[in-house]
Amino acid sequence: MSHSALQLPLRATEFLTRPDTGVLTTLRGDGTPHAAPVRFTLDAADGLVRVTTRAGARKARNVVAGGPAARVALCQADGFRWITLEGRARVTDDPGRLDEAVRRYTARYRTPPPTPPDLVVVEIAVDRVLSLNL
Repeated sequence: MSHSALQLPLRATEFLTRPDTGVLTTLRGDGTPHAAPVRFTLDAADGLVRVTTRAGARKARNVVAGGPAARVALCQADGFRWITLEGRARVTDDPGRLDEAVRRYTARYRTPPPTPPDLVVVEIAVDRVLSLNL
């Protein structure tokens, strides 16, 4: 999965670093959407969004089932201000990638994420950004 820097306006970057919750939408095997509230982090330099979760969670299973073509959308909204980050996703349990996800999560939300024994990170290579009033 290739990563390239994500150029966002300052207002959008500030919005995406507030300790808010987003909604991650993945696709089930039958093509229907599954939307789940998540905490996430943005790494604009690498064009990545990271979501920590359990390997057994529906969102992670949907991404794995979608294979290399798995596309997802993550949206954060506040009234009439919102941003949606779309891209290809993958799930990994690589220790270095998990450590980076946990570090960024802890910095954004000022508390570490839950650490179940099957902790994984969904990495989204953002290739499309939609927004309003940012």
